[in-house]
Amino acid sequence: MYETPEELSRLQRLLDASAEAAGAHMRGIITSEHRLSAEQLSGCLVGMVLLALGTVTGDGRPLVGPVDGYLLHGSFYFSSGRQSVRMRHLASRPAVSATHLPSEALAVTVHGTADLFEIADPRRPELRQAMLDHYLPLQGPSFEEWLDAEDILAARIDAQKMFTFQLA
Repeated sequence: MYETPEELSRLQRLLDASAEAAGAHMRGIITSEHRLSAEQLSGCLVGMVLLALGTVTGDGRPLVGPVDGYLLHGSFYFSSGRQSVRMRHLASRPAVSATHLPSEALAVTVHGTADLFEIADPRRPELRQAMLDHYLPLQGPSFEEWLDAEDILAARIDAQKMFTFQLA
């Protein structure tokens, strides 16, 4: 868990405001007993999780594809090649949605805007370090060499809404 008490409080306010603003249908499905608290969410999403990430094309079509996601300091982070379709979309149109849906028992969806930054930015080391923590034990030093050699762009989702669902 990477969240400070202040970050957990901010995340909890976001989760609560999102739930309150949800439509009647969603509130009927994601009842209070099925919602995760900020602390529960940050406790169960440790390390890399797969996200289905949606971006918007120039002519308004949605495109969804998988990314490695990390919940760090109460926000989702991900990366991709600077010239990838998704990063080009986000550079022009930062609106983004992502869902972590490992099974019918857990779902986390976030809607917001992507804040793009350099993966090697020393002022923002959290994503690079999380990636190293996950992939170095699996792939060895070649992963860090690959990461440093590639033209990788990172992103943090500045969430405007976030919804959680867990079967009790």
